[in-house]
Amino acid sequence: MGDGLTVVVAARDEADTIAETVAALRRQFGEAEVIVADDGSRDATAHLAETAGARVLRLRRRGKGEALSAAERAAPPGVLVLADADLRGDLRPLLGRGDVAVARFASPAGGGFGIAKRTARALIRLRTGWDADEPLSGQRALSPRARAAVFPLAPRFGAETRMTIDAVRAGFWVEEVELDLRHRVTGRDLRGFAHRARQLLDLVLATGPLRTNYRGVRLPLVGWAFAAHEPVVAAIGLADDLWAGPERGFRAHLRVRRTTGVLKPVGIPLYALWRTRSASAAVLVGLAANFSNQLDTRPGRALKAYLAFALPLRAPLGLAVLVAPYDLREMTMLGDAGSNCLGALLGLRSVGRLTGRGRLAAIGALAGLTVLGERTSLGTLIERTPVLRDLDRWGRL
Repeated sequence: MGDGLTVVVAARDEADTIAETVAALRRQFGEAEVIVADDGSRDATAHLAETAGARVLRLRRRGKGEALSAAERAAPPGVLVLADADLRGDLRPLLGRGDVAVARFASPAGGGFGIAKRTARALIRLRTGWDADEPLSGQRALSPRARAAVFPLAPRFGAETRMTIDAVRAGFWVEEVELDLRHRVTGRDLRGFAHRARQLLDLVLATGPLRTNYRGVRLPLVGWAFAAHEPVVAAIGLADDLWAGPERGFRAHLRVRRTTGVLKPVGIPLYALWRTRSASAAVLVGLAANFSNQLDTRPGRALKAYLAFALPLRAPLGLAVLVAPYDLREMTMLGDAGSNCLGALLGLRSVGRLTGRGRLAAIGALAGLTVLGERTSLGTLIERTPVLRDLDRWGRL
């Protein structure tokens, strides 16, 4: 599977087990470096891992997938072995077995009713047609080619399931290897069921559309949920989310012409024209959607702008308020479907309130912001303006 080898462990509050796990991995893999991604532990996990001989990345609490992705970026090229922090057993048989070798526990032990595992199996089968026995196993070995294809991982507990999906869809050989392994299981108590509920949500989000944000974190796109308000605009934006090329901005899309990005400046105004029977209203809605899309380059930015204007315009608030905390914490992304829907909602609500000169003034202001965004960046302007910068960063991690 390659010459170099690195072992990566994601850990959070694993002081009871991490030292033994690191020591065992170092014995098994000789000179290979062991990297522990400490996911915001509040105990001595990081210190004990370092004492045991691991290189430790001290991270803010984000989730398993994000922690593993950060460790992968810090690892040198070569084969990657992933292991859980509470693992007991030998992982060496995973090497040389395929592009992605997944450990299947010889004596499965689980504290729940198997709902999460069955759900993960069904989602993998739905997306790839491949049947997985151990879809949630965190014990894996990846060839350099497979590593490049699956990282960055999906966030939190959806990491392994989406890793399998990405590997199979990319045509890599995925093999499950039965090993005598043990690990701690969550019980059938309130804490255990809360953990499995989060796991189920992560699985569902991880197997849907994903996009990598400005920091290289791969996040679920949830903008499609705004189809409840504007299904046509959401569909246009989702097409760009799923099939967009590298082009950014009006001019780049128009130069290429045959891109999904052209759908937005053409399709959204045409839809607004059909809705309002007014050319000026169509222009206003199209520009508002584009303005919101230009803002959606940092967590929470487009949602804050929407909420500020939604109150006086009496636009729907519920879904935006629900999504905002997840967007600000970089747990999800709006994508083009969400940001364009937010702008179109504001544009359509303003049509009935702005007529004559008021509408022309709004069109002029939005057109000016569009030109500014094409020439420089609205994000740059926000960062250079103290008040806007402070508002922009409020609530963000």
